[in-house]
Amino acid sequence: KIQEARVSTTDPTARPMKMPDGGFRPCYNVQFATDTGSQVILGAAVSNQGTDQGKALGVEEQVEERTGKQPEDYLVDGGFVSLKDIEALEHKGIKVYAPPKDNGKLEVSYLLGAAGTKEVAAWRERMKTEGAKAIYKERAATSECVNALMRNRYGLGQFTVRGLPKVLCVPLLMVLTHNLLRWISLIS
Repeated sequence: KIQEARVSTTDPTARPMKMPDGGFRPCYNVQFATDTGSQVILGAAVSNQGTDQGKALGVEEQVEERTGKQPEDYLVDGGFVSLKDIEALEHKGIKVYAPPKDNGKLEVSYLLGAAGTKEVAAWRERMKTEGAKAIYKERAATSECVNALMRNRYGLGQFTVRGLPKVLCVPLLMVLTHNLLRWISLIS
C-alpha cells in the first residue's frame, strides 16, 4: 500500500513569535513606512525576528531611495527604538519621534542617553516636550490606520507562501493596491 506524502505545514524560515492571544506560532514580522499626510506607504520590509528593534534605519533608507530625499521627521513605533538607529538617523539630520523607554535611572543618564551620544540625548530631550508628544500622536491616525487596513481589509494575517522572498511579495502587492486606492482617493 502506498502511503500519502506528508509535508510540514510550517515554513522553516518562519520563527515562533508571541501572538496577541498569548500563544506562540511561526510568524513573520512586516514593517511599513507611511507618509503621514497622504497615508501612502513608502517602504515595506519583512523579517523573521519577533521584534522591530533595529529595523527603523533600513526602512528609512527605502523611503530615501524611493523618494529621492530623506524625511525631515520620522515617527517610529516604540518597538523600533534602537539607540544605534536613532543615533544614525539623528546624525543624518532626521528628527526621530519615538517614545523613550523608561528604565528607571536618574535624570543624568536620561539626558546623556544610554549610548552617551549627543544624537540620543537630543532625541530624549525632544521627546520630553509637549510638541514632540503631539507629533508622535500622528502615528495612530496614519501608521496604525494603515496597519489595520492591511490586516482587516486586505487580509494580511496569514501567509500561504513559504520563505522570506515570497512572503515579502505578499505585502508588496498589498502596498501597490493600497497606494493605488490612496492615489484615486487623493485625486478625487
